[in-house]
Amino acid sequence: MKFSARFDVDSTAQELFDMIGDFPRFERMLMRRGANVSRIDPAQEPGTGMGWHIGFNWRGRNRDIRLEVTRHDRPEKLSLAGSSESLDISIDATVIALSRSRSRLIFETDIRPRNMKARLMLQTAKLGKPQLDRKFERRIAEFLDDMQAAS
Repeated sequence: MKFSARFDVDSTAQELFDMIGDFPRFERMLMRRGANVSRIDPAQEPGTGMGWHIGFNWRGRNRDIRLEVTRHDRPEKLSLAGSSESLDISIDATVIALSRSRSRLIFETDIRPRNMKARLMLQTAKLGKPQLDRKFERRIAEFLDDMQAAS
């Protein structure tokens, strides 16, 4: 199941990429929302190979996901890949400079099932895809607002 959202932002492409690639701030945002976040790599500089174990409670069950940066091409493309017990996820953020002071963020997420239970869950979710698309877009907008407010 794929989700996609586009946002035009009053920031340069470099500033926008630095904002979405600020992993320590992203870790703190997740922790404020109740997730347990632990780094699985020793790297200090953002780049390919950075990774996290993220644990959270969703719908009354504890969930775990392993997330890793697979592409970090400043200031254009940031890709992450993750897996949990039942799902594989890929996240792509593309920054496009529209002018000197304006840029566009294209945020795409692809979720793929790893077992039959997850396949059934995603098939059921497809019935409400328009509502999920709106919720996805709203969440990404809130994420961008949080990141801009903190900078």
